[in-house]
Amino acid sequence: MATPNYGYEKRQKEMAKRKKKEEKLKDKAARKLGPSTDGLAPGDPETDMASLERDPPTVPLLPTKNG
Repeated sequence: MATPNYGYEKRQKEMAKRKKKEEKLKDKAARKLGPSTDGLAPGDPETDMASLERDPPTVPLLPTKNG
């Protein structure tokens, strides 16, 4: 008669637990970002409205003869 492999069972249980925790963290991060209605990435300095209000985009200077 074969003996139970408790080490294998424990390893499988720990792997399932780790996978569940990672999925939970991923879902939490996705909820934190929230659905983007206008396609802008939150926190992106180029598209974030709060960032644009604090630091308006710079206007490129006119090209010079040497530049």
